Amino acid sequence: MPCFRGEYLVSAAESPRQREWRPQIYRKCTDPAWLILFFVFWVGLVFIMGYSVIAGAAGRLVFGYDSYGNVCGKKNSPVEGAPLSGQDMTGRKHVFFMDSCNLETKDIKINSIALCISSCPQEQLDTLEDVQLFAKNNGSFLCVYNLNSVNYTQSPRAASLCPRLPVPPSKSFPLFNRCIPQTPECYSKFASVLINDVDTLHRILSGIMSGRDTVLGLCILAVALSLTMMFTFRFITNLLLHIFISLVVLGLLFVSGVLWWLYHDYINDLSIELDTERENMKCLLGFAIVSTVITVVLLILIFVLRERIQLTVDLFQVTSKTIRSSPFLLLQPLWTFLILIFFWVLWVAVLLSLGTAGTAEVTTGGHVEYKPLSGIRYMWWYHLVGLIWTSEFVLACQQMTIAGAVVTCYFNRNKSDPPRHPILSSLVTLFNYHQGTVVKGSFLITMARIPRTVFTYLSNTLKEKEESTCAKYMLKCCLCCFWCLDNCLSHLNQNAYIATSINGTDFCTSAKDSLNILAKNSGHIVSVSCLGDFMIFLGKVFVVYFTVFGGLMAFNYHRELQVWAIPLLLVAFFAYLVAHNFLSVFETVLDTLLLCFVVDMETNDGSPEKPYFMDQELMSFVNRSNKLIDSKIRRNRKSLKNEGGTELQPIVR
Repeated sequence: MPCFRGEYLVSAAESPRQREWRPQIYRKCTDPAWLILFFVFWVGLVFIMGYSVIAGAAGRLVFGYDSYGNVCGKKNSPVEGAPLSGQDMTGRKHVFFMDSCNLETKDIKINSIALCISSCPQEQLDTLEDVQLFAKNNGSFLCVYNLNSVNYTQSPRAASLCPRLPVPPSKSFPLFNRCIPQTPECYSKFASVLINDVDTLHRILSGIMSGRDTVLGLCILAVALSLTMMFTFRFITNLLLHIFISLVVLGLLFVSGVLWWLYHDYINDLSIELDTERENMKCLLGFAIVSTVITVVLLILIFVLRERIQLTVDLFQVTSKTIRSSPFLLLQPLWTFLILIFFWVLWVAVLLSLGTAGTAEVTTGGHVEYKPLSGIRYMWWYHLVGLIWTSEFVLACQQMTIAGAVVTCYFNRNKSDPPRHPILSSLVTLFNYHQGTVVKGSFLITMARIPRTVFTYLSNTLKEKEESTCAKYMLKCCLCCFWCLDNCLSHLNQNAYIATSINGTDFCTSAKDSLNILAKNSGHIVSVSCLGDFMIFLGKVFVVYFTVFGGLMAFNYHRELQVWAIPLLLVAFFAYLVAHNFLSVFETVLDTLLLCFVVDMETNDGSPEKPYFMDQELMSFVNRSNKLIDSKIRRNRKSLKNEGGTELQPIVR
């Protein structure tokens, strides 16, 4: 592996000397210790995956199971000491509770016997004769398995082995494939116990499974919107930019208005009896407040920056010219997205298995309970760190690949003969020399996001405690601070990756060099970069806003049995990652171009001996932006001077 074989001279320039900016001259392996640490961490993840496959049983969560350890819809293996276990339930896919109108929980266990049946009773069954007739006509047996249907009305044990009468009409719902009673009194009790009083981890998993079709559709919508925004920025014009800004403004106002309307509809809905509906109402209020605040802030920023729309068009046209020279840059988000999808599917599968990992214990009456294994909670947190760190690593690899390709094209003297395969060359350089740098940068982002996750969990825990108002505000302040830290680290990482692509230095050195050189040119370059980043951020907001809005409208049709917070947060997280993944191409290209420009100005003077690498179009754009900024600064100074020097003059008649 080149990372452990020393150093590599890119060109015929002299050997390493006192450190300075030397684009594309010298390469060596950077931050190898972090690469080893990441490998060791993934050994732990592989162990958790293997453990979840051996000890977990995701089928129990997905398909549901009865009180005797049988997974509904599957052929089962017998459990020692449980005579009714190990049955073939291939034709019995629904979970039926024998006392669905009087469910209670004790130590997170439901007191009613659960059975696997082939179909839920659609009509009320008042007598054992009705239960027997239902079994005869539908082949769905509602009594315990060891009681034959012909003995439903004759056995003296029928009262304890058959469901409590009357059996309410029920309907199958894809929440563990359970039969949900439809009468109001039974439904309210059933849903409040089954949905609100189960284990927290199982609530998260049930939220995923109950809304899986809607979540999948919203994820596809997020991908479609992200692709639309990417091609909008690729072929942007003055008219197209005005249309985009108008759509964003109208979309922000429309979504905020609809969210408040839905909240008002919830308040006036007198049928709100379940904790799920009250949680949905709180969730909706939170989304409405956040949406309104974001709308106001963005509208103010759009109004302030309205005079620089033409400059924004020129900026994206310069960026598009760089992408035209290497059009396969637009495909980088595609393979990154496919890798992330594969990893996320694997991560969710392991999570489902971890959530069901437990040992079967036989209790009184031959019932089977699954006792959670010790250490599962710690594995879950380790698994969560793996999700954040690995996702950030994949995204950072994309940033480094794009930055390396742009750097290769920029620092090429012969503009008429662009370098061949710059993306492939950048990938080879990344995997041979700079994986440790990418691991280190993604680890810093992970360390900032883990406390945010912990504080978010604590904030949700304290919502029910009215006496902890001070703690709630402290947690919100901490969340705000970590959000700011996260954004600062993201910007620092990107500049460090670009500097590593240029100089081949380690993460800390690259971060320091990029900060120093940008500090010297902070007046003009930073303002231009912020202008482009703001437009890209609007594109991300557009994708997340309309994806979450679509989710709210979809989940509103099943408001009784779904807690919106869990699937909506997952959808919002996915939509942001997808939008960031696709639109970060323009963000990375823009930041790379500007940093290359600054380095070019720092190391060259435009003389025949040291000519600039930049083309004429980039130089003219930077000059135009500098003139616009300088003229605005002069106007502000002149205005302040006139206000400060005003004095009363005598009236001349």
